[in-house]
Amino acid sequence: MRSLRPRGVDVAALRRSLAAEVGGYRRCLIRAFELAWFKHHLLVPFSPSEIFMDNYISILVFAILLVVGAAIALPIAWVNPIAAIAVAVVWFVAAAAAASSIKLAAQWEQGLVFRLGKYQSTRGPGLFFVIPLVDQVRMVDIRIRVTDIPKQQVITKDNVPVTINGVFFFKVDNVADAVIKVQDYRHAIAQYAQTSLRDVIGQMTLDQLLVEREAIGKEIAKNVEKDIVGWGLEVTGIRIQDIDMPEELKKMMSRQASAEREKRATITKAEGDREASANLAAAAKTMAASPGAMQLRTLQTIDGLGPTASNTVLLAVPIDLMDALHSVTRGRNRGNGHVVTLPVEPANARLSAAVGDTH
Repeated sequence: MRSLRPRGVDVAALRRSLAAEVGGYRRCLIRAFELAWFKHHLLVPFSPSEIFMDNYISILVFAILLVVGAAIALPIAWVNPIAAIAVAVVWFVAAAAAASSIKLAAQWEQGLVFRLGKYQSTRGPGLFFVIPLVDQVRMVDIRIRVTDIPKQQVITKDNVPVTINGVFFFKVDNVADAVIKVQDYRHAIAQYAQTSLRDVIGQMTLDQLLVEREAIGKEIAKNVEKDIVGWGLEVTGIRIQDIDMPEELKKMMSRQASAEREKRATITKAEGDREASANLAAAAKTMAASPGAMQLRTLQTIDGLGPTASNTVLLAVPIDLMDALHSVTRGRNRGNGHVVTLPVEPANARLSAAVGDTH
C-alpha cells in the first residue's frame, strides 16, 4: 500500500508547526470574542437579559461551525499547511458572519433593524435573521419602567415652600418612534415629569397639596402625555411620595390640629349634655303623669344598691305623712273612748330633732 506521506517531509516539524498554527488560531478566536464582548457590553446600553437572549444561540451556532471548520482544515493541514490556514481563516469569517445573522428577542423585547443606517423594520419577539455586516439591530425593552423624580423645592399658590419627590411609571408603546424621534427618551420624559410637577404644585395651595395627592398625580400625568405626543411613550401613572415642609410650619399645623380636636370635643360634650337634659325633662313629665312612678323609681334605685355592708341607705319620710299618721291614731283612740293627749310640737322642732337623731 502506498503511503500518503510526502517524501522528505519532517513529520515532527510538521506537527509542531500545525500545533503552533492551531494555537495561534485559538488565540485569534479568543481575541475576536473579547472584541465582540467589549463592543456589545461597553459601547451599547444593555441589560443582562438582553445579552443572554441575544447571544446564546449565535454562540452555539458559531461553536458548531468552528468544529466543522476544524474537521475540514485538519486533513488539509497534513498535505498543505498554508492552504489549511487559508481555509481556516475563510471558514472563521464565514462562521462569524453566519452566527451574527441570528438574533433572538425575548417576550418583553422588540428589535429595530437598521439597514445601512436606515430604519428597515421592527422584529420580535422570538427568533429572526438579519443580513450580516449590513443590518444593525437595537433591542428595546417594552415593559413598564419606574423612574424616580428627585427632590425639588416648590412654592405653592399660598407662598409656602415645600420639598417634594415622586415616582412615575411609563412604557414604550411604539419602539420606532421612541428610538428614532428622541435621542434619550428616558432622560427626556424624566425632565418633562419634573417640570410638570413644579407647574402643577405651583397652582395649588398647601391644603390641596396635602389632601389631593391622587388628583395631583393624574394632573401631572395628563400634562406629560400632552407634551410627549408622537414619542411612542405611554405614561401609566405618577405618584407623590414625600412632602417635606419647614419645621415652624409643622409646629403651627400641629397646634392648629390640636385646637381643632379640642373644639370638636367641647362641641360633642355640649351636645351630649343637651340631649341628656332633654331626656331628663321627658322622664320627669312621664313620672309626674303617673302617681306611683316616683315611688317605684325610688324602690328600684334602693334595690340597685345591693346588700353591701359599705352602703348606707337614708330613707326620707315627709313630715306631712307623719302628721297624717298621728291624726289617724288619735281618731282611732277617740272611737275607743281613750283620749290621748300628744304634745304638739312645731314642725321645725320635729325636723330639728329628726336631724339630730340622724347625726
